[in-house]
Amino acid sequence: MTANFRSDNESAVAGPVMEAIVAANEGAAHAYAEDDWSMRLDQAFSDLFETPTRVLPMATGTAANSIALATVTPPWGSVLCHRQAHVYSDESGAPEFYGHGLRLVPVDGALGRMSPDALAHAYAGCAGHGVHSYVPSAMTLTQSTESGTVYQPDDMAALNAQARGHGLATHLDGARFANAVVRLGCSPADTSWRAGVEMMSFGASKNGCMAAEALLFFGDERDSRYETAERMRKRGGHLFSKMRYVSAQLLAYINDGLWLELAGNANEQAARFAAMVARHAEAELEYPVEANEVFVRWSTDGFEALERAGIEFLTWPGQDDLGRFVFSHSTTAEDTDRLIAAMGG
Repeated sequence: MTANFRSDNESAVAGPVMEAIVAANEGAAHAYAEDDWSMRLDQAFSDLFETPTRVLPMATGTAANSIALATVTPPWGSVLCHRQAHVYSDESGAPEFYGHGLRLVPVDGALGRMSPDALAHAYAGCAGHGVHSYVPSAMTLTQSTESGTVYQPDDMAALNAQARGHGLATHLDGARFANAVVRLGCSPADTSWRAGVEMMSFGASKNGCMAAEALLFFGDERDSRYETAERMRKRGGHLFSKMRYVSAQLLAYINDGLWLELAGNANEQAARFAAMVARHAEAELEYPVEANEVFVRWSTDGFEALERAGIEFLTWPGQDDLGRFVFSHSTTAEDTDRLIAAMGG
């Protein structure tokens, strides 16, 4: 018997979400996102975010991120992102592909969070050679970050204000947005559009959905950007004929706070494990644990013993002494207890 902490992508679909898929499977429905479920998304997300919101449902976060950035970045433009950002290190060049050659520019910052000084330095470096340079066009942040940390709303607002002051469009990769909102205890609006975010990839697949993400547009340009992104979604092969099955998941996911309940369990189990690691005689936490990912620095012998005990996790590429443990909506207290016991906690 194994206990899986490899990724929240490997978790099962949450019960209410699966029920919504089954309920949507009754009879015929209009195709290509003209079904009743898809037509309800704008109002449902406008209510959730407390502002008029346009919604494009799609199946993957890579598509949502790439289409968003390509919508606001010309082929000769650049997108500033953290060095650990998923768009930079884990999407196989998809943003550049959708953007016909746009350039991703990595920006430094401790604990997975972009720093204002590094952002200023990167912007200056992009804009210094006139027609010979890529044109800085957008900035993307990640909430929660690839290090399992979160941005405080004020810090996010300062970065977005800095970016928009340079004329950059602002995007948020919210693959684990629910985990960040639970950690912060704030309104979804406070760590998105109120903090200066204009476009957002709203993640759901990591937190209980089957294959459901949404690209959200806030602010004065939401309609024109939506229309451009809608064309890109079709051209890129992400306009499903039976979109109702994606949209039904999203509606069930945000209904009655289910998305936060699911993320809350993931965060709670991660915190329990992190507390044990903090007391461990040999292992140590690589980053503060603020969401549902726990990075542990330990010996290769220790990690190999965990694997023999049936604990599945990810050894970080190129770093045999660094392991990542991801907790999901379906991680049980018994799963976490087994992990803690296997580490001698």
